[in-house]
Amino acid sequence: MSTALKAGEPLLLTQKRIWIIFSALIAGMLLSSLDQTIVSTAMPTIVGKLGGVEHQTWITTAYLLATTIVMPVYGKFGDILGRRNLFLVAIAIFTLASVGCAFATDFWGFVIFRAIQGLGGGGLMILSQAIIADIVPAKERGKYMGPLGAIFGLAAVAGPLLGGYFVDHLTWEWAFYINIPIGIVAFIVAFFTLTLPSKKADKKIDIMGVVFLSIATTCLIFFTDFGGKTDGWTSLTTWAWGVGLVTAVALFIFTEARAADPIIPLSLFKNPIFLNSTAIGFVLGMGMFAALAFVPTFLQMSSGTSAAESGLLMLPMMVGLMGTVIWSGMRMTKTGKYKAFPIAGSILTIIAMLWMTTLSAETPIWVICAQLFVFGAGLGLIMQIVVIVVQNSVPAAQLGTATSTNNYFREVGSALGVAVFGAMFTTRLANSLTEVFSAAGASPEQAGNSMSSLDPQALHQLPQAVQDGIINAYADSLAPVFWYLIPFMVVALILAATMKVIPLSDTSGMVARGEAIGGEEAIRLEAERAAGKSSEAADATAEDALSTTDKP
Repeated sequence: MSTALKAGEPLLLTQKRIWIIFSALIAGMLLSSLDQTIVSTAMPTIVGKLGGVEHQTWITTAYLLATTIVMPVYGKFGDILGRRNLFLVAIAIFTLASVGCAFATDFWGFVIFRAIQGLGGGGLMILSQAIIADIVPAKERGKYMGPLGAIFGLAAVAGPLLGGYFVDHLTWEWAFYINIPIGIVAFIVAFFTLTLPSKKADKKIDIMGVVFLSIATTCLIFFTDFGGKTDGWTSLTTWAWGVGLVTAVALFIFTEARAADPIIPLSLFKNPIFLNSTAIGFVLGMGMFAALAFVPTFLQMSSGTSAAESGLLMLPMMVGLMGTVIWSGMRMTKTGKYKAFPIAGSILTIIAMLWMTTLSAETPIWVICAQLFVFGAGLGLIMQIVVIVVQNSVPAAQLGTATSTNNYFREVGSALGVAVFGAMFTTRLANSLTEVFSAAGASPEQAGNSMSSLDPQALHQLPQAVQDGIINAYADSLAPVFWYLIPFMVVALILAATMKVIPLSDTSGMVARGEAIGGEEAIRLEAERAAGKSSEAADATAEDALSTTDKP
């Protein structure tokens, strides 16, 4: 199949072609989502081997920061330049950075390559969702977004299992070696199947908007990290980042108000449906990723399970997520209704978090599995639905921009959640571990060294009394954090309950923009070409059909 289109030639969106393009998106999504989850069970070993237990939140924060910064860039550039080449670039960046992670010899070098991975991962997530909106009408999109969400769920099951297996039976580096063949296959599949039009920018690209948005995002993450953990909220360094954040946001707004083609149009925030759904994504990100980032560590250290076993214990959450994300997508396609899903999802997530505040070293494994199942079921009812709602509320020309902006604020919430609530967890943990090692007769310096190199394997080499103290420290440090996450999910519930509902569109983005012909007309023209009709006659027929295509 050709990967290029003639200039001005509309793409025929037959069902066969849609599924071929969808296969490329599945490959890219698998690559991105697998890496996010495979690190979770390997993280305690990685920080123990490279040194940096007290800085372990940076492994997650660096990836999230980079992902967050580039999301609006991929979204906007996809709208004005086309998405195919950007998708290939994202796969290449992600795969090469995986090689760097595997060969890293120190903690901060590893963190840098994780950030580079985020530059590719952000593109894979955004472009997959935007391309689906390009080729499938909102009315039918749920049945495609559901499988994309299920790929995340599948990777979230396979990732912790693979990460645990590699740590227990090989080395932690294999958590990144595995990305290399997957990345190569994903690139080849996308190269030969992702047939999408390329474009040229007809307006000046908003470079200053990109710069100020990147600075603002970086200042935000450093402000929360320095304030919540490193220097404290009264530190001059912390507030220097805060001043930088306020300044960069002001300059960004000033720039966007005057840009010919802003990277995030301020007009989006006048759209009440977009604003509501984006706010849901933001608070969901704060609660979801803060919880996901540290539960596997809790399972390994406080429950005494191995890395592989902790991966198995995440299985109930992903079963719940996969089940509800696919079911809600199918129901949305069948009925055209969607408001009830984020409401029910918020309620389930609140119930799960309330339940998880009871976690302790004595909590039975089956109870933890039940908690995670409910948590995953709640997330699955929200995640993909709010993206479709956002896409359905904007013009076709802004599909990528709106999708990326929605995801951007969700990732900002994620980064904030991991930084702020992770800081609460690690601060409590560091204080508790210091007490444990000091009680065992270690000096402050020895206690610090012991904490920095502590991993699940090293834990079992310590005296039983010290092991018990460490296990209790992990349990007592994480469970109370869920109390701080619950208010954010209550806000998500209120936003979901007040969401305005509009009918789902029956026109895909590319058809609405005049770049493709869909439905029965596309099937007829494809059949004519397959039967040997001349390309000139077929093109003329396509142009006639295109002239009758409804446009907004």
